[in-house]
Amino acid sequence: MEEYFEIPVTYKGEQLSFTSRLLLTGYTHKIEVEADGQLLLFEPDEDQNYRALVDEAQVKSFKIDLGLLKAIAEVIESTRK
Repeated sequence: MEEYFEIPVTYKGEQLSFTSRLLLTGYTHKIEVEADGQLLLFEPDEDQNYRALVDEAQVKSFKIDLGLLKAIAEVIESTRK
């Protein structure tokens, strides 16, 4: 059974909420976040800071502000500390 949760983000003075779910993969995990109709994956790096996994083809058709990706990653990181 998949469990979804909301990630609340304040970005440019606006309160946003993103439907997300935890994906367990071996010894690590990823967080799938739905933003603007796109599914984005966030994973921890070696320092346990989160980064969005975006390939080059996605960047060209990206509708999402890169600052918003950073804001989502910061909220995810804050829940781990």
